[in-house]
Amino acid sequence: MIYTKTGDKGDTSLANGQRVPKTDARIEAYGTVDELSSFVGWLRAGMPDEEKMHAVQTQLEWIQNRLFNLGAALSEAPGEWIEAQDVVQIEQWIDAMQAVVPKQHAFILPYGMECVCRCHVCRTVCRRAERRMIEMDAISVHRQFINRLSDYFFVLSRFLTFLLKGAEFAWKKDLFVEKLTE
Repeated sequence: MIYTKTGDKGDTSLANGQRVPKTDARIEAYGTVDELSSFVGWLRAGMPDEEKMHAVQTQLEWIQNRLFNLGAALSEAPGEWIEAQDVVQIEQWIDAMQAVVPKQHAFILPYGMECVCRCHVCRTVCRRAERRMIEMDAISVHRQFINRLSDYFFVLSRFLTFLLKGAEFAWKKDLFVEKLTE
């Protein structure tokens, strides 16, 4: 049965059996990680169906599985769920993509092709998950993983823009002021 009615009064169980309020920092953290995984699924579903996207799809599937691992770790499930090698893997993907994209000369607006915009949604939800993990004082490797992951989504947005021959939109500090005074 999907419903247990045990959370009807505003508390829930961690994986270790401890009951905590649903507003507990730990619940906020792994709930945001779960939200991020959903957005990664949305990103995957909206990726162009091209052969050159196969590697990215494989990476995103790996990331979703690691996000479930991270959720298990944050909910106090026993075991080693995220390891230093997971952080290294993300760094390697970032380095490989950055070797291909042009050098960045300005802040980039979260805009462009739909898959690029979805990368930016993943990046910002990832940053929120990181803030929630800091609030709950998550262990270092978990914070490193989520921090690197937000960088990954930013670089992925640039990589997809480059690969799919899209345009990047640079932030123009005084654009609005200029338009008002014309």
